[in-house]
Amino acid sequence: MADQQQLAQIHRGIDEILVEKELLEKLKASRSLTIKFGADPTACDLHLGHTVILNKLRQFQQLGHHVVFLIGDFTAMVGDPTGKNNTRPPLTREEVLSNAKTYTDQVFKILDPERTTVRYNSEWLEQLGAGGLVSLASQQTVARMLERDDFKKRYAGGTAIAIHEFLYPLLQGYDSVALKSDIEIGGSDQKFNLLMGRELQKAHGQKPQVVMTMPLLVGLDGVKKMSKSQHNYIGVTEHPSDMFGKLMSISDDLMWSYFELLSFKALTDIEALKSDVLAGSNPRDVKILLAKEIVARFHDEAAAAKAELDFVNRFQKGAVPDDMPHVELSSESTGLMIAHILKEAQLVQSTSEAMRMIRQGAVKIDGVKIDDPKLTIDVDTEAVYQVGKRKFAKVKLIALA
Repeated sequence: MADQQQLAQIHRGIDEILVEKELLEKLKASRSLTIKFGADPTACDLHLGHTVILNKLRQFQQLGHHVVFLIGDFTAMVGDPTGKNNTRPPLTREEVLSNAKTYTDQVFKILDPERTTVRYNSEWLEQLGAGGLVSLASQQTVARMLERDDFKKRYAGGTAIAIHEFLYPLLQGYDSVALKSDIEIGGSDQKFNLLMGRELQKAHGQKPQVVMTMPLLVGLDGVKKMSKSQHNYIGVTEHPSDMFGKLMSISDDLMWSYFELLSFKALTDIEALKSDVLAGSNPRDVKILLAKEIVARFHDEAAAAKAELDFVNRFQKGAVPDDMPHVELSSESTGLMIAHILKEAQLVQSTSEAMRMIRQGAVKIDGVKIDDPKLTIDVDTEAVYQVGKRKFAKVKLIALA
């Protein structure tokens, strides 16, 4: 494929390319480029926000290039301070390795294994030693580090910055030196770290990598970036019905951003769907197409079809799911407060959240909305408890013998 055609495809969904002229030169070289993407295994599962970059990597593979999926098992123990307003506790080696085990299974739902090499940055970072680390640190200044937005804000606000946090961008940049990467892709919040790779490659006599940043996927709340810590995420290993339901919950406006960043549909097809909605089509029907595509990618077509049917039965026909969890709770008294029941049934994370959801009218028992956060449920009863649109549990309350 001609390099200009490749460039046109690569531009889809991109936030910034540094430097585009250099990218075009690399594409003209008519060779397979090394595309680097690093992920620190700070949690055991990936969410759809991570797949924005994975989709772009897949596109590069379809254009004939090779991806290095770099697992930051060493840097995860340091802790990436990006976007943090305080020092993040480093993970232990055991936590890192446990999380890393699930990563490759998940990424190969998108990436082509034949065009992917998985590497661990402990391979070269552990060999640096004290002398190598000092040499690496000598190649940058404190003033340069304080140009980074999150460091600058913390320093101005008097919030502590640990010395090891300055090492993180250097270590990530050194990964690019070790891999001799042609292109590195990351989220827009990683720009400083990605550019550090360019600088260190120049210092080591290498041709600098092109940096490509991708926009951050907005989470289910429609405000903040998708994140587990914000509880606004869709995990790639979630149950098909949960994944489908969460996708259907996003706003009609946010749906188009999800189409651009997550869907494999051609942009012309997405524009046609937009035109249909403007002409009067129901946006819900278009959102169903998106939800089915994403569920099928991480599960299969049959799971996507069943998730759609479950959604229609549950939310459009008023039915409750057949596969809801069954929970048995015991009480030493004559009953339990509803907030405790919701927490113990894992429908909420805390009793305070339960009370808030009740006040918002989001809690039902056997289909009846509950408005009293202090309601006590008698023992020897069984009922279906619902929180919001997607969370159900059948709870049996018994007296403690």
